[in-house]
Order: sequence, then structure tokens, then C-alpha cells
Amino acid sequence: NVYLVVYSTALSSFIVATELVIPTASMAAKTKTKVLKFDSEEDVAVALAKYTADLSEKYVKQKGSFSVVLSGGTLIDTLRKLVESPYKDSVDWSKWLIFWVDERVVPLDHEDSNYLLAYRGFLSKVPIPASNIYAINDKKSPEDAADDYEERLKHLVESKILPVSDVTGFPKFDLMLLGMGPDGHVASLFPSRQHRYEKKRWVTFITDSPKPPPPRITFTFPVINSASEIAMVITGADLADTTKIALGDGQTPGSTPLPCCEVSAEGELTWFLDKDAASKL
Repeated sequence: NVYLVVYSTALSSFIVATELVIPTASMAAKTKTKVLKFDSEEDVAVALAKYTADLSEKYVKQKGSFSVVLSGGTLIDTLRKLVESPYKDSVDWSKWLIFWVDERVVPLDHEDSNYLLAYRGFLSKVPIPASNIYAINDKKSPEDAADDYEERLKHLVESKILPVSDVTGFPKFDLMLLGMGPDGHVASLFPSRQHRYEKKRWVTFITDSPKPPPPRITFTFPVINSASEIAMVITGADLADTTKIALGDGQTPGSTPLPCCEVSAEGELTWFLDKDAASKL
């Protein structure tokens, strides 16, 4: 499938994203996948805002809420257009539920906290009810923080606030907004760490992350891949080689598969690439 996707902005200009032809063998699973290439990171930000706002409207109409899973890194900055006109006033923020795909086990006001990053760049600028924002318990150890977050998710499932996937039995979030690192990690699932292979738990922990800070909790792949929609938001030339592996010629035979190659979605997986990240495809 090849598309030419045109997003119209509030400024009556046009952003053109060409869907790239990607061999299905390079995908983690037989999931519906769309790969969009934009001329600039600014164009990615504009398109990501519209994509997210459109999904918000869809799911609020369908089920009365919209569950969004955030990540760290540059993702929050790329969401910046969502807190501007027209979306700041048109999105029904009261129906949003906010979660994190991973978190550093540090105080929530620590500079390394993904919560603090999201609060500064996003959550402080839109009226999402505080009771709908599910940050980790920062007073616990990594293991206990992971257990606590998983138990809170299970309570939301029992309360019918979060649905479960009919396919996997894991919680089914409406939208996951993900990035990746140059080493191919997603969430805090790193190529060289065994917790990336966890299949039973919803949330796991790590105390020796190869990227500081070492202690973290993270969703597992069964939870990530049960999401209805996943956006992989990838910008910058430093990610071009990893993007080529994930979407281009794949892994070198015998090498450890990259976590980013294992991402799939029950609905649709959409890659948002700027021209720098897509430069080697």
C-alpha cells in the first residue's frame, strides 16, 4: 500500500507526508503499519498533533475516554503543537487518561523524571484532571514501584476504566506515543537486558539501565503491543541508522534483534519520520 497523505493545518498551508514502501518482512508482526516521511521535525510536530487530536475525538465518542501512554526523550517536545490552537481549546481534555510507558525511579520533581518532562512541556498546559494522570509512586524501590504500577493498572481494568485486549488479555491502551534510542531501545527495554523478553508481567523493572539513570520501570512488550494505536515518533540524523535497520534492510544475520523491531499494534502502527531520520531508507 502506498499513499500520499496531506495534512491541512490551521494556517491553510499544507504538509505533505509520503508513505514509504516498507517490506513486510522487516515488521515485528503482521500489523497494519504506516510509515510517514516529513520534510522537517516541525512538520512532524504539526502532523502528530492532528493525528492525536483526531484519535482523541474518535475514542471519546466511542468509549467516553482516551487513554494515552507517554514516553520520555524528545517526544514531549514534538507534542508541542497539541497545546496550541486549535487543539488546546477543541480537544476534550477532561476525558484523557495519562500513563507512562516507562519511568526513571527518581523523585517526580527530579530532572531525570519523565513525569517532570511531561508536566513542563505538556501536562501543565492543558486541563487534564489530576486524578486522570497516573504517575509512578516515587517513594518505592524499582521492584516495588513496578509492582505498584501494575496493581494500579489491574484495578483500572477491574473498574472497567481500562479495557483488556480480546487477543492477548493484556490492558489495551488507545494510543502509545513512543520514541527509540540509537541503540534501538523503546520504553526502557534495552537490547542487552533480559527484561525485554518478559511475557507475563504488565510492568517490570531494571536496576542497571545502560542509559542513566540505572533504576527504571517499564511496560512489557505484551502490553505495548496490545495498544490500539502506536505512534513511533522518530526525528534526527542520529537515528537514521537505527531507522534503516527497523524499516529498511533489517538486522545483520546472527545479531541481537533490536527492541524497536518488535513493536506492533492491534490497530495501526504509524511511524512519523523527519527527512533526517529517514535519510538512509
